[in-house]
Amino acid sequence: MSILELKDLRISYASSEGRLPAVRGVDLHVDRGEVLGLAGESGCGKSTIAASVLRLLPKDAEIDGEVLLDGEDVLTMGWTRLRAVRWSKASIIFQGAMHGLNPVKRVGDQIAQAILIHDESASKESAARQARELIEQVKLPARRARAYPHELSGGQKQRIMIAMALACGPELVIADEPTTALDVMVQAQILDLLKGLQSELGLATLFITHDLSVLTEVADRIAVMYAGKIVEEGPAKQVFDKPKHPYTRALGSAFPEIGDWSYRMSPVGLAGDPPHPNDIPSGCAFHPRCPVATAECADHEPRLESVGPARSASCLLLEPVQNGQMA
Repeated sequence: MSILELKDLRISYASSEGRLPAVRGVDLHVDRGEVLGLAGESGCGKSTIAASVLRLLPKDAEIDGEVLLDGEDVLTMGWTRLRAVRWSKASIIFQGAMHGLNPVKRVGDQIAQAILIHDESASKESAARQARELIEQVKLPARRARAYPHELSGGQKQRIMIAMALACGPELVIADEPTTALDVMVQAQILDLLKGLQSELGLATLFITHDLSVLTEVADRIAVMYAGKIVEEGPAKQVFDKPKHPYTRALGSAFPEIGDWSYRMSPVGLAGDPPHPNDIPSGCAFHPRCPVATAECADHEPRLESVGPARSASCLLLEPVQNGQMA
């Protein structure tokens, strides 16, 4: 049984132009102990999905579908139950560590506070001790528990955010672009830390980023989003090395592959911008930017269909696969 299942998830926001669709019918699952990478450009709906799992969306958001956390629909939970599952069943590592930490409280106290809220049997002393142990688990000295956020580097703050996400022993961790604001060397250290913790603790992880090359290092599977929908899904290495959807191919080409001199050292750009949520093109939403689009792509919206073992993609130019045979 999957720890997380999204079924026909649809999310929109209020605006002066009417409702803006951010997520348009997403089906997705994360199995226990698995790392699922969710990739796509800014504005495609990745962070909206992350926030929906723990119902952290703004009040103007409208949400339909199902968000099943260990088989229980988060969208129908009462406040008491929702408060109980946050951080203990699933937790989130936010994109900007500085925005996720209280600047006037010591970081150890902030971790301990999460423990005290969710564990009624914990004392202040035991919570403080657990906080120091968690800080050591993310490869920082325990004495950093007494530091304020401004006394820590960007990488150290992100490690504290990871420690906080682990404070209540969740089964699922959502990592929303946890390395975006960090330099390359610190990014590598944080990725190594996350991989080590995932393996050690058996965590299921939803890892969100715009960088496909990062996901090949940490993810078991990758799902690629464009304009609020999943356009491709499959095993991480296969999706990166042999993408089926033209958008996945373009997204992977946007990053240089270091160490392979026979390949590119300069990234290849993709013309145009993602569509505005209020002006999504007819047919395939990607067709105005697609280098291989045909006239049919503007008139017919493709469905996400099987295109190989454990592979799916939504492109009219692909032949669907049925029972392992080309249709």
